[in-house]
Amino acid sequence: MNQSSRNCCVCERDNAAYKCPKCREFYCSVECCKAHKAQVCQPLEIREKSEERQQVNERRYEFPTEDTVPVKKLQQLRDNKALLKSLENSHLRSMMKEIMNSPNPTEAIALAMREPIFVEMADACLKVVEPLDDPGTS
Repeated sequence: MNQSSRNCCVCERDNAAYKCPKCREFYCSVECCKAHKAQVCQPLEIREKSEERQQVNERRYEFPTEDTVPVKKLQQLRDNKALLKSLENSHLRSMMKEIMNSPNPTEAIALAMREPIFVEMADACLKVVEPLDDPGTS
């Protein structure tokens, strides 16, 4: 563990010897412990998920094209209820694994598009990635 990661989360003093059992932040003394507990600390898992989502939002494509899906849209897919509901179907998940492992994924997708459950999942994705314009605004 490097030195900088052991700085007190309250006073930033080096070589903090104690660690919060809830959030795993280091602190150096009873006073700093009390100050830290007075703040709202998040469990480590919640902080990691928050940091992960922030990193996803900061990602940039190295070679974007006109068909590149923006990172923010991908994040919306992660939280989309209709998509999550469709992915509960084990048959759909099996189909997706077959597509990923296929030597010809384009052909595998064409075959999968004959299955209503796959079309439902694809439609849920498209509604997020390429939402239809409101007919009243055209």
